[in-house]
Amino acid sequence: MSNLSADLIAALLIGLIGSSHCVVMCGGIAAALQLAMPTLSSRRKLQQQLLLSLGRLTTYGVFGALVGYFGVSAMQLAGTSLIWLRLLAGILLLMMALYISRLWFGLLHLERLGQNLWRNVQPLANRLLPLDSFAKAYGYGLCWGALPCGLVYSTLGWSLASGSAASGALLMLAFGLGTVPAILFTGSAANKLIKLKNMPIFRYGTAVLLAIYAGYTIWLAVCRLVF
Repeated sequence: MSNLSADLIAALLIGLIGSSHCVVMCGGIAAALQLAMPTLSSRRKLQQQLLLSLGRLTTYGVFGALVGYFGVSAMQLAGTSLIWLRLLAGILLLMMALYISRLWFGLLHLERLGQNLWRNVQPLANRLLPLDSFAKAYGYGLCWGALPCGLVYSTLGWSLASGSAASGALLMLAFGLGTVPAILFTGSAANKLIKLKNMPIFRYGTAVLLAIYAGYTIWLAVCRLVF
């Protein structure tokens, strides 16, 4: 399996397991947006929710591409080996594994960094309410992608170390796809999903797999730097 394929699987798992935090942080927004939709059929509401998620993933992908391009360009301008980026990727992946296992919550402090961005974006998002068209739903999703989230910012840092704009975008899209089920489900369905992901064997098992992959990534980077 290539490094990129393994990275994408890891990003998907991080989004899926870490989205318990998304339910707490974004689930209220998702529920409120249901009320912001005019009286629509269940099918139409689902379409609107999917477009919201599509807009959010679009923002993630654009951010991932930008930081991925910036990362590789900065390393090339500095004349520094790209292996340092893989080392950074491994360290960030290890941090996310610790977060998922709930042994360390340092990532939550990163959310403060995006507060100013969200204050500027939120008024624009509010102008799109009520969500009475597909265009408004997609547009609101684009704004939603700027909501401060430590896990999102950590994955963006990982995208910075991805080595290219395309890889950075794919990493963020894989992460975003992992969060979609938690956002789409509300009420009892969301509670059942949270309970499943909070089961120790499920949570710790995923964290261990991510930590092993993080260690492998760090080991390969160190070996290439040393030898």
